[in-house]
Amino acid sequence: MLSEFKTLGLCHTLLSSISELGYQTPTEVQTEAIPHALAGRDLLVGAQTGTGKTAAFALPIIQSLAQGTDERRLRALIVVPTRELAQQVYESFHELSSDTNLVTVAAYGGTSIRVQTSRLAKGCDILIATPGRLLDHLYCGNITLKHLSTLVFDEADRMLDMGFLPDIKRILKRCKPERQTMFFSATFDKKIKNMAYEILNDPVEIQVSPSNSTATTVEQLVYPVDRKRKAELLAFLIGSRNWQQVLVFTKTKQGSDQLAKELALDGIKAASINGDKSQGARQKALDDFKNGKVRALIATDVAARGLDIEKLEQVVNFDMPYKPEDYVHRIGRTGRAGQIGIAISLMSPNEEDSLLAIERLIDTKLPQEWLKGFEPSLDTEMNNEKPPRKRGRNSEKQKMKARLKIHANRGKKN
Repeated sequence: MLSEFKTLGLCHTLLSSISELGYQTPTEVQTEAIPHALAGRDLLVGAQTGTGKTAAFALPIIQSLAQGTDERRLRALIVVPTRELAQQVYESFHELSSDTNLVTVAAYGGTSIRVQTSRLAKGCDILIATPGRLLDHLYCGNITLKHLSTLVFDEADRMLDMGFLPDIKRILKRCKPERQTMFFSATFDKKIKNMAYEILNDPVEIQVSPSNSTATTVEQLVYPVDRKRKAELLAFLIGSRNWQQVLVFTKTKQGSDQLAKELALDGIKAASINGDKSQGARQKALDDFKNGKVRALIATDVAARGLDIEKLEQVVNFDMPYKPEDYVHRIGRTGRAGQIGIAISLMSPNEEDSLLAIERLIDTKLPQEWLKGFEPSLDTEMNNEKPPRKRGRNSEKQKMKARLKIHANRGKKN
């Protein structure tokens, strides 16, 4: 099986490493990207999470640096949007480079800058960093980018969403123009492509899955339900279906904390992870979830890109996301690397516009199912939201009334 990796141009040392890690065959993004990356080309890559994209840039970087000088200096920089993703990418580099003498360091907020400064003072070849903490180290003189040969922006679309464009421009000013740059993004809109082509030099463009598409290994389903009964329905799903591990997304930090408390009252061990939590608390919640001490991990979108949970089967959108693109990233936590997963969205009547925006983005009509005992009502007070806007004769309220009538008639027939 490793012969397929060998045809990509990888050296014997890396082939041994990936064999020990259990890699069998390269993924599509690895097959497409690795040869061009080894050749030193700039890359613009569109790939969903769970496609093996980290190894697609990590393997060429490790091979290139391992064959170079033994002098310890920063030659490869990977910029990522979140702490969780920084940890994930760091672990991948650490594992893949275990048979080399390369040193990798991760730098991100929420942890002691002094500890990171001490590690950087000893020298490193590869740095994985979030934009803000990277600039902190640059301004303090802890690192220099004058020897940088490879620059990677991972989850670039997320960085733009989080307002990191000014930081990205500051980082680029510190880099020499003679470098290899790789740009990875799950989605490609006009703003993303414009920025990419300002940064990249004659790039090879690779798209391994349709833009804004969802993984074919993920079953998607929508349950309409009153907003105030969402927590009750979630607890019912976890208990009745014996889910031992479910990742749940909420819109707000406060909502994630509140939902974790409500599930605990129902006897379901839950933990929340959001931007208000310290890095230690976030890491503990994630570790407890991975180790089975917690059944439900409640997260805001800050965690949508950075979490890597092996064989995660269930993802629930407790709230429909603010941006339809975030739906793609949320459900990308399951159905990874060929595994089967299910993504369930709990939709209150006033979230139908959000659903329509998602369906337009992914060009797919999502199936809806009404669960007996949790059918949505037309009581706007129950949903604590403004009444739906009327759209001529076919207002959202009229549509919901029609659905209720149909559902009632079906009940009579049964």
